[in-house]
Amino acid sequence: MSGPDRAAVVASLRGLLGEDAVLTEPHELVRYEQGWRYGRGSALAAVRPSRTEDVARVLALALSRGIRVVPQGANTGLVGASTPDESGEMLVLSLERLSRLLDIDAVDRTVTAGGGVLLSQLDAALGEKGLMFPIDLGADPTVGGMVATNAGGTRLLRYGDVRQNLLGLEVVLADGTVLDLMTALRKNNTGLDAKQLFVGTSGVFGVVTRAVLRVVPRPAQRATALVGAASGATVLQLLSHLERSLGDVLTAFEVISGEALAPVFRYQPRLRNPFGASLPAYTVLVELATTLSADRLPLDEVLESTLGALLEGEAGEGITDIFPGKPPELWDIRHHVSESHRHEGEVLGLDISVPRSSMASFVDAARALVAARYAFMRVCDFGHWGDGGVHLNLVWKKEDVPRPTPELKAEVQPLVYDLAVTRFRGSFSAEHGIGPHNQAFYDRYTPELVREVCRTLKARLDPHGLLGTTRLG
Repeated sequence: MSGPDRAAVVASLRGLLGEDAVLTEPHELVRYEQGWRYGRGSALAAVRPSRTEDVARVLALALSRGIRVVPQGANTGLVGASTPDESGEMLVLSLERLSRLLDIDAVDRTVTAGGGVLLSQLDAALGEKGLMFPIDLGADPTVGGMVATNAGGTRLLRYGDVRQNLLGLEVVLADGTVLDLMTALRKNNTGLDAKQLFVGTSGVFGVVTRAVLRVVPRPAQRATALVGAASGATVLQLLSHLERSLGDVLTAFEVISGEALAPVFRYQPRLRNPFGASLPAYTVLVELATTLSADRLPLDEVLESTLGALLEGEAGEGITDIFPGKPPELWDIRHHVSESHRHEGEVLGLDISVPRSSMASFVDAARALVAARYAFMRVCDFGHWGDGGVHLNLVWKKEDVPRPTPELKAEVQPLVYDLAVTRFRGSFSAEHGIGPHNQAFYDRYTPELVREVCRTLKARLDPHGLLGTTRLG
């Protein structure tokens, strides 16, 4: 795009939205062009509409000029789907100013929120009503971003992902058409559930401007414990036992391998290590939660007695340690895992899911694969075994390896993904989505019929292919 054309486009955008809603200076654009982990591009401009009508006008203008647009929430994604490409000709459409709408209906147990409302804002407002949106993440994404990525988090085991907690949507299509699917109904069996087309599809079918979310009562109490396990098989036995005995109150089951946990205590000295010098093969963070008060159901006692009885019986074989603790303190350990790995050196983070029953076998197979070919790498695995998800972080010191890091990552990633998808019938992206970072694997593993359906949808909803950097067809 020539200089005069660029200036004309910017002038038109400012005429629609106002001067301060359109950013073009390099220092202003940096945070819109750089992704959280992957994705770094160059934008024509960043626009920040504050109303659905303004989003519609921007997209209509972009269509008339043939300008590609990448929708962006809080830009906390991990696959590069929320940043522009390197052409310098994409428009970043930021949702950050669509953050004023936050309407809570305590009877319906719903919240209607703008696409730019942050998860932290949502949680604070709902907390005042004794409610919560049950998506728990380390980042602070927007409502629109969570819909576009179908966010899950650490309590998916109990509450499900965004898809399961979404009742209604308002979406602006690529030509500026506003699609109103803003129902608050829990039961609506009238054919295609069209809102689901926009969940987990990275904003390539439309821009989410409002959503109706199902919310739940905020627990009156939580109880947590760290449980040491000698093997992955022991972890799965523990999960089955807890679901049978405490399924009504089990809200999280997070697993951290010894390799993944050691850096946490190495780089976070303020965190207490209850295990001492010898960490177990796996540490499980178990959480129970209930809306009942402690005088009606003493949850700490329930958890301790259940785990204690398990340790004394045959079902507890392989359980090495049990340490009850305060929820904030134990969750602090879990939330510092990824950060601590970055202190260790180069990190290739793989977001994988397999059937729960195969999790221990998959991790063992991945360890064997990496050890056989890349002895300098450590497999630091952790994550949501309760819902079949694992973050497989491969960590190594750059100075120990003469090869360039990007080249090495490009070699290792497909090997592990192929193991997960072909041998274990798993997914190469459990939570993070597709984006440019995973595009080649989507193309490799997605059945052609599914891609054909997506091409048909894209041709109807965005016939000129102007939205996003992800290809689903």
